[in-house]
Amino acid sequence: MPHRAFFWFILPSALAMLLFIALPIVSVILQSVHIEHPKVMSEVETCGPFNCTTEMRVDAEATAELRQAQPLGKYIGLETYLNRNHLAFEVVKTQWQEREGFFSFIRGLYNLPFYKALAFTLTYTFVVTPLVIVLGFSIAVAVNAIPRIMRGSVIFVSLLPMIVTPLIGSLVLFWMVDANGVIGSAIQHIFNDPNLSLKASPFLTWIMLLVYGVWHSAPFAFVVFYAGLQTVPQDTLESAMIDGASRWERIRYVVLPHLAPLVTFVALIQLMDNFRVFEPVVGFNASASATSLSWIIYNDLFGQQQLFGSAAATSMLTILGVCILLMPVLVRTWRQYKVVH
Repeated sequence: MPHRAFFWFILPSALAMLLFIALPIVSVILQSVHIEHPKVMSEVETCGPFNCTTEMRVDAEATAELRQAQPLGKYIGLETYLNRNHLAFEVVKTQWQEREGFFSFIRGLYNLPFYKALAFTLTYTFVVTPLVIVLGFSIAVAVNAIPRIMRGSVIFVSLLPMIVTPLIGSLVLFWMVDANGVIGSAIQHIFNDPNLSLKASPFLTWIMLLVYGVWHSAPFAFVVFYAGLQTVPQDTLESAMIDGASRWERIRYVVLPHLAPLVTFVALIQLMDNFRVFEPVVGFNASASATSLSWIIYNDLFGQQQLFGSAAATSMLTILGVCILLMPVLVRTWRQYKVVH
């Protein structure tokens, strides 16, 4: 393709990426190195019939002028990234020097809000992602093997978790595991403990969130793998059957190599999506036991105080985390591409 034609072909996509990806990220970076202006306080004297009193009040006019002069806030550099609510390097260094053992150091890290959220986010990502790939592929193989007359209804049922809105799906499961719900009351009956609650245990809360993540994301992997199964060369499968290959051997040596690019694609999508886990934490009201990086951003923006700089810093750390997670897969894909070409 001539360079001129390629330029005009790629220009719309490049402009869209610049407007909707690059510029917002630059804006977030700028916000992350600023902090909100404190409210300007002024001493006001109030006199009554008998005496006068002085009190501190917010000077709305001076505060508005300050914010208008510096809309982003006060420049503080990387202080937000390094404070106790984020990377907390000084606190981590002190805990490492005063540690009584490796596990005590890990417990100390878990008490810091950012590392607590990072622990759940990484656990959710590295547990849900492989389970979604395995379960989605298994469902696709099973559906592909049943008679055609039954596939329509089975596919519809398999897609239901993906059709349900994530927040609604998490709320439904939250109500089911409640003490008065179907699952919660059944567990209380099985263990003969009327006070047993899945929501009261941090460990069980994590398990519920992980189960929900697999349940909600598996249909996406199923759709991708099922579409890929329709492109597997039948001649190769028939040759393998003639050679005496078992069903497992045909899947391992014929189907899986053919679907390898789709496995990479699903892994990339799931890594990005799972690292930004948010809806289940809100739907399950699980912030006391499990918080994620996205939940911290939401809490900074819509909590008691609007901490735009803190939310921006956490957003940039989240983007950096996604890039680090995707790097091995992208490097491996690039090396395979170079070998092929």
